Amino acid sequence: TYGIFSRSQLFLCVLYLFIYIFTKISVDMYAGAVFIQQALQWNIYLAVVLLLGITALYTIAGGLAAVIYTDAVQTIIMVIGALILMGFSFAEVGGFQAVLDKYPQAIPSIRVPNTTCGIPREDAFHIFRHPVTSDLPWPGVILGMSIPSMWYWCSDQVIVQRSLASKNIVHAKGGSLLAAYLKVLPFFMMVIPGMISRILYPDEVGCGDPEVCKQVCGNPVGCSDIAYAKLVMELLPAGLRGLMMAVMLAALMSSLTSIFNSSSTIFTMDLWRNIRRTASEWELMIVGRVFVLVLVVVSVLWIPLVQASQGGQLFIYIQSISMYLQPPITVIFFTGCFWKRTNEKGAFWGLIVGMVVGCTRMILDFVYPTPQCYESDTRPDIIKYVHYLYFSIILTLLTLTVVVCVSLATEKPTPEQISRLTWYTRFDPVKESEEVVVSDLQTFEDATVYPKDMENDAYPTKEGTFKAGSSKLKSALFWICGMEKQKGEKPKSPPPETPTCSLEEDPCMRHLVNANLIICMSVAVFLFAFWA
Repeated sequence: TYGIFSRSQLFLCVLYLFIYIFTKISVDMYAGAVFIQQALQWNIYLAVVLLLGITALYTIAGGLAAVIYTDAVQTIIMVIGALILMGFSFAEVGGFQAVLDKYPQAIPSIRVPNTTCGIPREDAFHIFRHPVTSDLPWPGVILGMSIPSMWYWCSDQVIVQRSLASKNIVHAKGGSLLAAYLKVLPFFMMVIPGMISRILYPDEVGCGDPEVCKQVCGNPVGCSDIAYAKLVMELLPAGLRGLMMAVMLAALMSSLTSIFNSSSTIFTMDLWRNIRRTASEWELMIVGRVFVLVLVVVSVLWIPLVQASQGGQLFIYIQSISMYLQPPITVIFFTGCFWKRTNEKGAFWGLIVGMVVGCTRMILDFVYPTPQCYESDTRPDIIKYVHYLYFSIILTLLTLTVVVCVSLATEKPTPEQISRLTWYTRFDPVKESEEVVVSDLQTFEDATVYPKDMENDAYPTKEGTFKAGSSKLKSALFWICGMEKQKGEKPKSPPPETPTCSLEEDPCMRHLVNANLIICMSVAVFLFAFWA
């Protein structure tokens, strides 16, 4: 370990940041830029700069509170706007039955001859597709896709921050259930309207010739990513078009702000504070803001790879990268929670082996990209015949094997090390010795924070004292970093000691959330069965 900071924690923090860059920030920026490009006919990188400028303004200045409040408001706007577009889409195409009838005929007028380019799949309306020849084999959808999903909803920093912000465990469960209900809506608000867009504009959305695709969206590998934006710009009247533009940008900025804030928290609190134990609050604030800028630069540089990968299908890119990077974390999380024999060595080497194998497959995917419909597949067999969803299952089993073998071959964790940290020990009482350790750590952390000297209006640090208000430029810098002068403010007394958070639930509220869980799961099972 590194002091009180284990190597597994260090590795996980770095890995989370890579996942955010590859699957979240760059993807969100590209998606937002595509919409702005379609709406305003701007260069895609100019659109990225505009999107980032608006997003960074209230992320850097406002912090997590601004992110959560804006997310809540934007959720309402997004749902209303998407429902309006869904209604216009069904009205234009002639109803749901018309979608089923017309989609197979949504073939572009210009395509590469003697190929399948531009022809819709016969299994387009089925979730459970052929296990070998389809683009989304059903065993992979059920098992392979569920593994990264468990990582995201159980341990992703964005979700964890919101769950920990709840007042109690019932509120946390209720928030998760609300998110589950909302997750049902995109099928009707986004997927079906996207298919309607293909029906209405087959030559643009479904273009099958590289030259045509290049003219339509600037991407020769395909233009399916513009389906929703095309529907907005062509179908809605001027006023609603502006509303939907606000809706889509709100959705993307909501995701970006959440990721920026979470990434900054991981870097400053889990990495920087363990590198510089005596870092002041002012320093942590500055480092967090600067790190967001670094993330932005790296993500912008990654956009061309996002644009060109996986045949120009953004969803497939997101899923494939997730299958390569996230399964090892899922294994570590669940073995740590549900198997008391798991130890640090098993978790660390499981992560190392899993990530080496996953990153190798990811690199091979970029070296040997998916061939276009008019090209022969000359990729190595390990890429050609092992679907990324199946690779997720293989990677999970490999990581699990390493964790189990290494954990059994090394020392067993002591009861003190796993007290209240696994499912079976979550109700263990707090021991007096542990309370002393927590108190000592809190004292150490309090000693490293350098509060503002309110009388002299200055910020004391190890290197010296920074005067606030000595210039407008410095005052603006302090405001951006959240350290602005507040006249008349007195130093706050330390908060009173709070008891350990209870996992007990109100019986009535517990029954309510459990009933909603059953309803939500029933809806999911029905939808899977209906579209099987």
